[in-house]
Amino acid sequence: MGLKNNHSEIIFWLLQLIGWSMINAVIFIIPELSNQYKVYSFITATFGSIIVTSFFRLFLKNKIDFNNFRASSIYEILTSLVFCAGIYYGLFILLENIYELFWKRTPEEILWLLDNYSHLSTLLSAFFTILVWAVIYILVKFVLTTNKNRLENLELNATLREAQLNTLKGQVNPHFMFNSLNNIRGLMLEDVSKSREMITKLSEMLQYALSKNTVDAIALSEEVDMVDNYVALAKIQMEDRLHYEKEIDAESLEVIIPPMIIQLLVENAAKHGIANLKNGGKILLQTIVTPTELQIVVKNTGKLSISENSTKLGLKNIRQRLRLLYGPKGQFTLEEIENEVVATIKIPTT
Repeated sequence: MGLKNNHSEIIFWLLQLIGWSMINAVIFIIPELSNQYKVYSFITATFGSIIVTSFFRLFLKNKIDFNNFRASSIYEILTSLVFCAGIYYGLFILLENIYELFWKRTPEEILWLLDNYSHLSTLLSAFFTILVWAVIYILVKFVLTTNKNRLENLELNATLREAQLNTLKGQVNPHFMFNSLNNIRGLMLEDVSKSREMITKLSEMLQYALSKNTVDAIALSEEVDMVDNYVALAKIQMEDRLHYEKEIDAESLEVIIPPMIIQLLVENAAKHGIANLKNGGKILLQTIVTPTELQIVVKNTGKLSISENSTKLGLKNIRQRLRLLYGPKGQFTLEEIENEVVATIKIPTT
């Protein structure tokens, strides 16, 4: 922040010097004036203008809140503008008198000054010069303030977005973990080797969930491996009632997707679909790659009926993550087609 402020200050002083130098350099094209007077007027007018407008800027910075600009702010600016114009006029008169004390004017200079300057014209010129400077400065200040606020809002939205994503990624269903542990405990009495295999799969799932909690994207192939572990654990409880099939497009394996998003679809299909069917059913995972998007489809046997007591957390999680990551291009639909519940995610690949 300090370096940025120093950079802004350097730019301000450079613009002050260049701007006022260019304005006051006009005096060099007036043939009636001596070179000595031209150089004197150029130097004193340039640095006098810089000093007066810098004090005006100091007032604006300390007294005017450009983030909360009110009608009273206009009055304060106009009052200070008149005051600075008076100082500018007084400084001009003082510098002219100093010149007369040390240098003698030529007759041509005296005639030119009488024809072109009066106290009223000098005062009005000072006022309009400061007014133009103030208008330019305030406009630039408004633009910079607006841009700064926009950048701050973007940074805030990015921070909130990251926090939301981290929260959503952390919403792994704890009930599934507890149920898996209980099912494995019961399985140990029947098949020790099988229970060991399931403990390994549960451990891999937990490791996956923890390691991917800090990333926004992974390869689809990693997610599919994790889903295989989930299904294997779910089968301990549902046994032959759960049939799981995959139709994975080879081109989709390296496509980058949000972590745990397929797992949520399959978990939702198993928990709200197959688990409620007496004879069980099938879950089918499909991936389809088109020139512009990846389609992830999870179908399960059953009817689309969500319990009134359900928090619908998994579905909300999916929609929010797609919206945060892809905006309107990330789509999620859930519908019933011919005695099957079909969940479809569309992720842009271009």
